[in-house]
This record gives sequence, C-alpha cells and structure tokens, in this order.
Amino acid sequence: MPDDVTIRRGDVADAKALSDFGRRVFADTFAKDNTPEDMDAFLGRWYNEEQQSAELAEPSIVTLLAEIGDVLVGFVQIQTGAAPACVTGPAPIQIARFYVDHSWHGRGVATAMMDAALMMIRILGGATIWLGVWEHNPRAIRFYEKHGFTDVGSQPFLLGRDLQIDRVMMRAL
Repeated sequence: MPDDVTIRRGDVADAKALSDFGRRVFADTFAKDNTPEDMDAFLGRWYNEEQQSAELAEPSIVTLLAEIGDVLVGFVQIQTGAAPACVTGPAPIQIARFYVDHSWHGRGVATAMMDAALMMIRILGGATIWLGVWEHNPRAIRFYEKHGFTDVGSQPFLLGRDLQIDRVMMRAL
C-alpha cells in the first residue's frame, strides 16, 4: 500500500467529488467498448450529484474513499441486501462498485481498498462477499481472483439500453 493513501468513509459532503470522479473513471474504463448514447444514459442516471448524495446517505450502503493528500484516487461501495441465487454462502454482502483512477493502477491502491472493504464487511457482519464484474473486463476479473474470488454465475447489467452480462464472483470472508 502506498504510504500516503488514506481510506475513509464517505459522507454526503463528498457527493460532488464522488459524482465527478465516478463519471470520469467509469467512462475511462468502459467508453471505448460502449456507444456514447449508452454511456451518457448510464452516467447521467448513476453518477449525478443527487444520486451520489442519496447513496452516501443510504444506511444499507457504505462508501469508502481512497485519497492521496486531498485527491480522490479510488472508491469502493459496499451494500447489504439480497444476493443472487448463485451466491450460496452465509451472510452475503456485496461490493457494488470498486474503481481506481487509471493513473494509480498497479501501485497498491486497489489492494489497500480491498483490505479496507473486507474489514468493513466484517464490521457489518458479513461472512460471504460477492460482486458483479463485466465479463469483458479481464483485468478486474484477475484482480478479484487474486483476492480469492471465484466465478459462481452471471447476472444481467443494463448499461443505457445495452443489456450486458456481469460475472458474479464470491468468496468467504
């Protein structure tokens, strides 16, 4: 882990920064593989300031922000609630979003974020962690496999009007 990365719980005051960061990093990651119309629809729905404010205030969601100095370099969103049928372990909790700025890939930020997410999931009483990852994102799939996740099924993911497939991955805590 980089010595200068700090991870803290986000709150409603972070909504604008998180909205801007999420839009940019999601577009950097997925725009080349999707139409501008689908990207605009998705980003407009999920990465606006009001949506981020609502998610940061939602008791079933914990958002952890990774910062270096005062610069946001990543975030992970943990969500309690129902899991798909292919997630069979007890007390499942979802890693709903996990994004690191591309300029920080390979520098330990993602591992620090995963460690913080696992600690938070323990605090929340989780025993099984699950997530969805786009089937065409091999870098992310390899990262999750490195951290003990295995592929247990699939689920649909709607990006704009494009119905895509996410691999569902899980691991015991």
